Amino acid sequence: MQALENKVPPPLVALVFGGLMGGASLGLPGLDLAWGTRLLLALPLIGAGLLFVLAGGISFRRARTTVNPLKPEAASALVTSGIYRYTRNPMYVGFALWLLAWGLYLASPLVLLGVLGFVLYMNRLQIAPEERALGRLFGADFAAYRQRVRRWL
Repeated sequence: MQALENKVPPPLVALVFGGLMGGASLGLPGLDLAWGTRLLLALPLIGAGLLFVLAGGISFRRARTTVNPLKPEAASALVTSGIYRYTRNPMYVGFALWLLAWGLYLASPLVLLGVLGFVLYMNRLQIAPEERALGRLFGADFAAYRQRVRRWL
């Protein structure tokens, strides 16, 4: 598994899990919900996810540090303001919200396990290596930030 650490761009990971969820929904029992109802459930989560992703990206740009999650060692600043006061990974929270919205839209409760799969994958293969790199770069400042702010929400 170590070979996959920080190798796959997180948006691609989210797309893969979304595809798996969509494919699984074809063979799993679903709820009989009207298209409009499914959309009403999904749209607020899509909007919230977009806000998280944009807020995270904007905070990185303002700090003039890399947004590239595959090269955390290139970070020039530890971003702890804005949305980063509430979550250490707002962009990943946004992706998870999009997957949750997709799962609700698909109206098949079992496909929601795809969101859990995404979170587990990200924790192990993306966030853990990122946090090791940030710990090396920012030492005690990152350790204090890590104690103060949750990984997800």
